[in-house]
Amino acid sequence: MQPLLYETLVPFYHLLDPLEDHAEEGAEFGDVLREAVPGAKSLLELGAGAGHGAYYVKRGFTETVLNDLSAPMLARSAALNPDCAHVEGDMRTLRLGRSFDVVLIHDAITYLTTPDALGEAAATAFAHLRPGGAALLVPDCTVESFVESHEDHSGDDPARSLRALAWSHDPVPGDGMHVVDFAFLLREGAGEVQALHDRHVHGLYPEATWLEVLGGAGFAVESVRRPLPEEYRGGPYTETMFLCRKAP
Repeated sequence: MQPLLYETLVPFYHLLDPLEDHAEEGAEFGDVLREAVPGAKSLLELGAGAGHGAYYVKRGFTETVLNDLSAPMLARSAALNPDCAHVEGDMRTLRLGRSFDVVLIHDAITYLTTPDALGEAAATAFAHLRPGGAALLVPDCTVESFVESHEDHSGDDPARSLRALAWSHDPVPGDGMHVVDFAFLLREGAGEVQALHDRHVHGLYPEATWLEVLGGAGFAVESVRRPLPEEYRGGPYTETMFLCRKAP
């Protein structure tokens, strides 16, 4: 079962994660990929969610294909990114039968809670890259960066209002996972406020595991600095992302 945020709460998603918050980082992801593969024209994003990041990353590419496991999130992305193709499926098993110049996996990679699952997603990225292509994997956090923290969120539009607390913590240290518990207060129109709890379980690996798993998938891997927004510094977020090259 997927978290409520990616199913029944999708109509509130833009209030938690505004499109404009992705502008700077999304543009820089695109720059990193185009620099890694000069002349790159085709992009596949695995785990693209509502397409907020893709809205900025896709600029400069002539073809962008967006994948996600959640049909409601893909529908939201399709409305935002009508120029992109959308494919529902699991990044661990997806096979489109074609290749791309570059592949991006942003924070959706965090939901893979075993190294084997991480390896399956890496294999998917490798299978969809042309020789000489590159993949950029951007996890939320690593063992080295993780600290317990919380974030407050709020948003309103004419139809809905959201207030939320997101608490990142590690209930069982050393088990390779951490948890983000969301406490939501939600209101539609002038209706009653509804309170909901939504738990998100994430993988938590040291950087050495990332390098080992991605190398095992066939990539030449380079750790590069993530353009982390200022408001995310000091929390659990890592400033490391992984640029993975497929041999020509």
